[in-house]
Amino acid sequence: MNRPATAAFAALEALLVVGIGVGLPVAVMSLLWAFQYGLQLDWVIFWRASVDTWLVGHGVDLTLQLSGPAAEATGVAGADAPIGITIAALGFSALTVLLGLRAGRAIAETRHRVTGLLVTIVTFALISLGLAATAQHALAAPSLWQALVLPPLVYAVPVLVMAEITRRRRGEDPGPVALFVTRLVVRAPLAARVVAAGGLRAGLATAAVVLSVAALIVALLLLTHFSQIITLYEGAHGGLLGGLALTIGQLALLPNVIVWAASWLIGPGFALGTGSAVSPLGTSVGPLPAVPFLGALPTADLPFAFVGLLVPVVAAYVITTLLRPRLQAALAAAGVDDVLRRVLVGVAVGLTAGVAIGLASWASAGSAGPGRLVDVGPDPWVVGAIAALEVAVPAVLAMIVTPPRFVGGVGLPTRASSVSTDGTTRPGSDRSASTTASRLPREFGTPPVDGAGGAWASAGAVTATRGDEGDDDRDAARLGERAGGPADADADAAATASIGDGEGGAAAGGGATGRESSPSAVGRDGDDGRDDGRGDGRDPDEDPAHDPDDDPDVTDRLDGLTR
Repeated sequence: MNRPATAAFAALEALLVVGIGVGLPVAVMSLLWAFQYGLQLDWVIFWRASVDTWLVGHGVDLTLQLSGPAAEATGVAGADAPIGITIAALGFSALTVLLGLRAGRAIAETRHRVTGLLVTIVTFALISLGLAATAQHALAAPSLWQALVLPPLVYAVPVLVMAEITRRRRGEDPGPVALFVTRLVVRAPLAARVVAAGGLRAGLATAAVVLSVAALIVALLLLTHFSQIITLYEGAHGGLLGGLALTIGQLALLPNVIVWAASWLIGPGFALGTGSAVSPLGTSVGPLPAVPFLGALPTADLPFAFVGLLVPVVAAYVITTLLRPRLQAALAAAGVDDVLRRVLVGVAVGLTAGVAIGLASWASAGSAGPGRLVDVGPDPWVVGAIAALEVAVPAVLAMIVTPPRFVGGVGLPTRASSVSTDGTTRPGSDRSASTTASRLPREFGTPPVDGAGGAWASAGAVTATRGDEGDDDRDAARLGERAGGPADADADAAATASIGDGEGGAAAGGGATGRESSPSAVGRDGDDGRDDGRGDGRDPDEDPAHDPDDDPDVTDRLDGLTR
């Protein structure tokens, strides 16, 4: 697409996102207007209510002014004063984020990516401002400047993030904004970038786990308190359409409830009115509005509520432990893999998780009505600070403490450990030595181990049965040939001459066993030469006390020497 076509496409994307978000409450309100009220009221009232709902869902403050009779009907002191609704129904924001991700990916695939991004964000801001202007009324007035800033901000962040991700996947050149941010990041010291990146990754993962557990708890509460929720629905007497509108409103508040549950897991909990508290330490609530999902709220102290406090601690330790190899590799690549940097990574993990959960708590809290309802939700400062502390401590421990030290891990056996203090060989030392040597990497200088058996054990057994045990040259030649290592030419010649002159007992012994001199893939008793994974090349069913001379592989090697 050319530049004008890209601009038109981006503007339509913004219009589509706003249309879907506003269209949901408009559709429900229009059904209420048509069937519940019989088309007797002005439809503009329902339009303004729909727009106000969408704007409040993006954090725009709404100022309500109840009439005299309506204020008296509430029975709340001070209800006749202006009422500020500052709590955001985050369900609408979540919908905008999801649609923004799709729009950002679609715009990033065009040739004029920067133009498309600017046009879609500006268009969204203008539409949001226009909607807020149409919803202005003496009884309900949304903030115009917030309508110009907050909804476009909620839309712009996912659009820009997804556009940058798509740009990287396609291998295209970065835009001016991405290039500017990259230059700022590169100016920071390498050690600081590594610590910040590690803390950001592990901290966000920990916050995501805590929120996921909170969502699971909310789902369980809704299932186990289903009867109380149904009772509140019946008490509302809203009918089918009224119940549908009430359900959509509660779905819009569902992300708020999940964040409240996360603050409960952190410890401080949340409030449902001034003077109330819902936390693991106790539950104290006063009169509540007849919102059905509040029926799932525990009304008494839970006996094992303190167990929930372990969720952020365990999540931080497990996630940091899983990411520790990658974080240590990054620190080592930067040349700063020391205890101090590891501690800083753990602290960065805590700060990131605390900021993320604190921001979520701030977005989910606010004023929901007059009187006691001016204080609803968690305290973001307290929740964020305690979350940072609960995550930072286990993250630091996971970075500086090796897990096997907790369980007393034992290393692999070595050759040195198979020899006692008096110089004698311990039982099973040959097998331990060969197994350890076969497992160590080549950087440690270990000799190659023959696949038919341990080089040291088999070569020693062959040498011990050869007749002239005092000839070190012949023993060394046989050992080098058996182990696959380089052997001296003179030692080979001497060993060959000695065996050819009078020490052909090995070949005769091999023939006495009744075996052919040709190699055979089949071992004793018809087995297929498989070993038991111990590294010594023995068959699991083979007698460990049998003579190594009976091994056809050893006999064939000796026959080759005599030739």
